[in-house]
Amino acid sequence: MARSELGVYLSTRRAKVSPDEVNLPSTGHRRVPGLRREEVALLAGVSVDYYVRLEQGRERRPSAQVVDALAVALRLDEDSRQHVFRLAGLSPRARVAAVSDRVDPSLLELMAAWPNNPAIVYNRAFDVLASNAIADALFHDWAHSDNLMHVVFTDPAARTFYRDWHDVARNSVAGFRLGYGKAPDDPRVRQVLAELLDESPEFAQLWTSHDARGKALERKRFDHSGVGPLTLTMQTFDVRSSPGQELVVYHAEPASPSSEALALLGSLAATSRQASLG
Repeated sequence: MARSELGVYLSTRRAKVSPDEVNLPSTGHRRVPGLRREEVALLAGVSVDYYVRLEQGRERRPSAQVVDALAVALRLDEDSRQHVFRLAGLSPRARVAAVSDRVDPSLLELMAAWPNNPAIVYNRAFDVLASNAIADALFHDWAHSDNLMHVVFTDPAARTFYRDWHDVARNSVAGFRLGYGKAPDDPRVRQVLAELLDESPEFAQLWTSHDARGKALERKRFDHSGVGPLTLTMQTFDVRSSPGQELVVYHAEPASPSSEALALLGSLAATSRQASLG
């Protein structure tokens, strides 16, 4: 029997947890990194045979109590915990028909009122649906595509624009995996996934890690061709009026070099717009 997505996910998660992290003795030869199957079973309070059947796909419907115990044993964060519950069929998946690519006009007005805060809205497939003027100026180097995943993995300029490209790539794949888990039948998500698996060996390699987590408060470092290096804090919000959409807003620390660079970028963008209108 072919392994289930749940089984593969459990296997990749236990490989990431060391015995020391869960207060188990690290003794004997270990053929693979991380925890052994019997150690996960011990921590979760299930039989070794049952856990082996879960990983091998011979058992596909664990109870919520078992999944919760496994999430604790494998030290899963909240995003990963929700993901493993979905894989076990224990939480509803998003209805594809309910997802819209139309951005609420009031949200567009709000974004336009932020002259110094780059803001974008994207869908579950990481297609950019809307952006304000300062975001357009910040991300001008990847105008070849409106899909953030394609930008990160298929645009050579992204590797210099994102100063920590490898971290950005890893986090992007984890976010994409989380969205895929919520709506695996979304045709656009499946299309982007197929394209990236075909076009980017680096994406394909990261995809096998099965990491799944949403974007959180984090700092990103950019190298913009017009204003130089910037370090910006990123906040991500679910768009409640349009399930499947996320709003990302960037800001710079006040009175910092990045704040000055962002102000200069906004000034250059405004000048460029006036010139194009004139």
